[in-house]
Amino acid sequence: MPIYHLAVDIGASSGRHIIGYIENSKIHLKEIYRFENKLIEKNGHLCWDIDGLFTHIKEGIKACRQQGFMPASMGIDTWAVDFVLLDKDGNRISDAVAYRDERTNGIRDEREEKGILPFMYHYARTGIQYQKFNTVYQLVAMQKENPEILEKADAMLMIPDYLGYLLTGIKAQEYTNATTTGLVNAYAKTWDKELIDKLGLPERIFLPILQPSTVLGDFSEQIQKETGVNTVVIMPASHDTGSAYLSVPARDDNAVFLSSGTWSLLGVENMDPITNRESMELNLTNEGGYEYRYRYLKNIMGLWMIQNIRRELKDENGNLPSFPDLIDAAKSASSFPSIVDVDDDRFLAPKSMIEEVKQACADSKQPVPSTIGEVMQVVYASLAKDYKKAIDALEQLTGKKYTSVNIVGGGSQDMYLNQMTANATGLTVFAGPTEGTALGNLLVQMIATQQIASLQEARDIIRKSFDIKEVKPL
Repeated sequence: MPIYHLAVDIGASSGRHIIGYIENSKIHLKEIYRFENKLIEKNGHLCWDIDGLFTHIKEGIKACRQQGFMPASMGIDTWAVDFVLLDKDGNRISDAVAYRDERTNGIRDEREEKGILPFMYHYARTGIQYQKFNTVYQLVAMQKENPEILEKADAMLMIPDYLGYLLTGIKAQEYTNATTTGLVNAYAKTWDKELIDKLGLPERIFLPILQPSTVLGDFSEQIQKETGVNTVVIMPASHDTGSAYLSVPARDDNAVFLSSGTWSLLGVENMDPITNRESMELNLTNEGGYEYRYRYLKNIMGLWMIQNIRRELKDENGNLPSFPDLIDAAKSASSFPSIVDVDDDRFLAPKSMIEEVKQACADSKQPVPSTIGEVMQVVYASLAKDYKKAIDALEQLTGKKYTSVNIVGGGSQDMYLNQMTANATGLTVFAGPTEGTALGNLLVQMIATQQIASLQEARDIIRKSFDIKEVKPL
C-alpha cells in the first residue's frame, strides 16, 4: 500500500483537501474535498470565516477516512499576511480580518510622517515590498483601533499556524509565512526586535520561528474523536506561494517562476536577499522560502480580476459563465488596445470589477471597453504586460538573463494567457503542474518523512509525473 499524505490548501476563494502518494516512481494526486472561502462583514471589517474554514478542514479529514485514504501526515498552507491573536489561555481574541479590509489605509504615511518607520530603513532590514495590507500595518492599525486587544494578546498566529493549533493544541510560527509580516529580519532570519520595539508592539506575541518540515504534533484527542483520524501535522511552506514555488520543475537556474492564481507571484529563487534602494523602488520582495532560499518576486493582482468579472456575470439562476467562454470572449476582442495598471489599489476590492476596468481606461484617456470580451482582453493584455515589466526588473536587479517562464497553479491551465505571456516576454512558457501549491505542500511532507531525499529529487519526480505544456512566443 502506498503511503498517503494530505495537503490542505486554502486560497482566497476556495480550499481543497488533496491526497498525494508515490507509486511507480511518480507522484499521484487525488482531490478528496473542496469548499468555498469567502469574506464576511464582522465588527465593521472584512473578515475570513475562520470557524467555518476549520469546520471544512475537519469535514475534509473525515472524507479522507471515508474514502479509504488514511494520511500518514498532513500540512496546511494558506495565503499570507493575515493573522489572529490569542490570549494567555490560548483563546482567540481577535477576528481574522482580511487583507482586503480598509483598516490599513494611510498607515505607512502616518508612520513615516512621525519619523517612526521610514520605508527605506524598513525595507533594508526585512526586504519585504510595500503593500498596504502587510501584517506590520495591520498590527499598527489594530494598535490604533483596538489597543486593548493587543494588551491582552499573548501570541500572534498566522492563519495556517492557527489552523494547525486548532488541530494539535500546539502554538508555533512557520518561517515562510512569518517573513511576509514585514517584521522578520532578512539576514538574521528571525523576528526583528528593533523594528518591533520602534513600533511599540508587544514582543511576547512573536513566537520562535520554525522551518518548513518541522513536525508540529499529533491531532489532539478531541480532533481524533471528531474525525476518527489520528495523524501527524507537519509544517509545509505554509505560505501558499512558498509551497507553489517548491513544485516548479525548473530545468536550470535561468528560470522565472510564476505562481498563477488569485494573485500572480512572479519571481526567482535567490540564496541571498537583495534589499537596496533600487530593489525597493521597483517594489520587489524577498520572502523566505524552503531551506532559507529567498523568493525574490513581484506580487501582481492576478486572476482576482477575472474571478470577480465572472462572479458579476452570474445569471438569474445563479449560473456563472465558464472560464473557456470568457477566454473565447477575450479572443474575439484580441485587437482591443487598452491597458490598465493591474497593481493599482483600485482593483483590490471594487464594488464592480467590470466598471472599475472601464473607469481606469477612461481615466487614462484610452478607449473604454464596451463588451465583456473587450474588458477581458484589457485584463489579459494588462497582466501579460505586467509580467514583462516584472521580468525586466528582475534581470536588472540580479544581473541575470532569464530564458523561460515556469507557470504553476490554476492559472497555468489558461492557454490564452500563457500564449500572451510568451508573446509579451519573448520567453518560452512551461505551464504546469496545475495543483502547484498542494503539490509543494506534499513534497515537504514527503521529504520530512524521508520518502524523497531532497528538493532537487522532488523536482525531478514532478517532471516525470505531470504533463508540462510548452508555449513558444509568436
